Amino acid sequence: MTQATQTLLNGDWPYPRWIAHRGAGKLAPENTLAAFALGAQHGYRMFECDVKLSLDDVPFLLHDDTLSRTTNVIRTWNTDHNPVAGHFAWSKLSTLDAGSWHSEQFKDAKIPTLEQVAAFCTQNNCHINLEIKPTTGTDHHTGAVVAEYAARLWQYAATPPLLSSFKPEALRGAAAAHADLPRALLLDTLWDGWLQTALELQCVAIVFHHSLISTETAQLVKKEGLRFLSYTVNDAETANRLMALGIDGIITDRVDFFQPDQ
Repeated sequence: MTQATQTLLNGDWPYPRWIAHRGAGKLAPENTLAAFALGAQHGYRMFECDVKLSLDDVPFLLHDDTLSRTTNVIRTWNTDHNPVAGHFAWSKLSTLDAGSWHSEQFKDAKIPTLEQVAAFCTQNNCHINLEIKPTTGTDHHTGAVVAEYAARLWQYAATPPLLSSFKPEALRGAAAAHADLPRALLLDTLWDGWLQTALELQCVAIVFHHSLISTETAQLVKKEGLRFLSYTVNDAETANRLMALGIDGIITDRVDFFQPDQ
């Protein structure tokens, strides 16, 4: 474990507890700068977003492997199938409208690059959780490239980005590229060996689906000196339960409901 990562674990957790999911949850088109701006207007100072690579290795924001759910790709490219985003160069991806699917208000919002997100965070003094979302078969490479970009783009930031992924191999790639960037393992099930994997990857935190967090799992993680976060928490009952367990981070869509300083 690097000295920087060890310092992060031993010292005060530098990230806000409340984290806006994909920018502003569902109030704006996810993973766009418009969503980040709206989340910031609601007082949020930390954001979670999904990062993958174009065919020519430009990191950009998109949750799905494919493009049709959150862009106008079918109409713009005149195609009858759902293209895989990572199979195209950034010059082609950058032409898509990533906002009108949500509402007319956000028509012509573009897919942002990681560089644009870093500029937003710098200008607005925001923290970031970068979820590494590899195109199928590119886990290690995507983790490495995202870490390389993150280290450069946030080199002057007081707090580094938190890199997370459901894919252990993506986190290995990130660690191989820049071991000093903090990492977190994402879990949607408690698969065999999850805690050992997080420790082997020298993660500083585990990000659980909220249904997985019990008193026992919280104590187990704390015993190993790890922080724990949860997604996607949209109701007060769940949030209060997690806060009683000492949760370090709550990722939410409800930026209009939860006050980020509570």
